[in-house]
Amino acid sequence: MCKHRPRCPSAYASDHDAAHLVAFHPEQGWGLLCNGVVVFEDTGALLPDGSSVPSDRLACGSAA
Repeated sequence: MCKHRPRCPSAYASDHDAAHLVAFHPEQGWGLLCNGVVVFEDTGALLPDGSSVPSDRLACGSAA
């Protein structure tokens, strides 16, 4: 999908989130990158094959 030069990282590269943003919906908390990855405001992502990348945010909560 990427037509940038140099090409953006592939959806399966470790730095996939460095690709260019092509659609952004902050009111819904997501954006689409030119490599087909959907990124979420919680830092999670969906890859083009439907697999997910979990959020890297730490869960907040009290210790029980």
